[in-house]
Amino acid sequence: MAQTHDLDIARNVIRIERDALEQLEAGLDDAIGRVADLIMATDRHVIVAGVGKSGHIGQKIAASLASTGTPSFFLHPTEASHGDLGMIVPGSVVIAISYTGESRELVDLLRYCKANAIPLVGMTRAAESTLGRASTEILLLPTVTEACPNGLAPTSSTTMSLALGDALTIVLMERRGFSREDFGSRHPGGKLGRSLQTAGDYVDSRHEEMPVMPSGATFNEVIIGISEGRKGCVGIVDADGRLVGMVTDGDLRRAMLAGKMGGTAQDVMTASPRTIARDERMSAVIKRFTENRISNAFVTDGGKPVGLIDMKDLLAEGYV
Repeated sequence: MAQTHDLDIARNVIRIERDALEQLEAGLDDAIGRVADLIMATDRHVIVAGVGKSGHIGQKIAASLASTGTPSFFLHPTEASHGDLGMIVPGSVVIAISYTGESRELVDLLRYCKANAIPLVGMTRAAESTLGRASTEILLLPTVTEACPNGLAPTSSTTMSLALGDALTIVLMERRGFSREDFGSRHPGGKLGRSLQTAGDYVDSRHEEMPVMPSGATFNEVIIGISEGRKGCVGIVDADGRLVGMVTDGDLRRAMLAGKMGGTAQDVMTASPRTIARDERMSAVIKRFTENRISNAFVTDGGKPVGLIDMKDLLAEGYV
């Protein structure tokens, strides 16, 4: 019985917050475009400020802006009052978040922006509040019911602030023409960043010696090359250094069964093996490896091998 009651409460919270987002969407106006104009017109940082739950939302908004082409950082209003106002330089744009518009901790920040002609964007429900009156532009939030049973804990209001910050972030991304390549360059860490790497970036960062041999290498030399390379394969190159084939452990076993142990690498190799272009994204490489059950493949540039991508390495390094 208690579980059913809990589920009803949880669904009601989501329903209330969904309704708040619908009101936010319906009430959006041209102010978001004017705020984007302010930000696009500066080569300085966007500084996001807020206290309490609004501060946590502000930190996320600042991080989202910074990672999508708009230099930004979060400034805590209390720290601002104790010297960090110096972080706000002419040309900066400040976004201050306060649902009521009356957060006492923001007062010094608002005065500083006015005294130094710093454009101030207020994210609030109250245009006539202290924050609203001080703002150059207002991103107005509708007045909604908090999902808290006491109507006190910031829930619907913070959800709206977060969504509005995301909306502004995406508007700016579109204006800047911010691409997947741009996104990848700012996210080198984590699985997301790794998947946005190119194959060339991946092999260049590893500085590994490639297991390659000339096509005239003996069968024994191929065995030694595969063993020393520890990748289960060697690439076979012609006199010009172009990749013409690949020998794997499986190729060796098949050659032994066929009595070809006296031949050369060219006799036992798989000709024209699958290769990877330098500019191919690692997400596409992983997809090919997984769908086609590929263990490894050489990255080539102009037909010449520049590195090897091995599935075991990808697994060990968290790419998969």
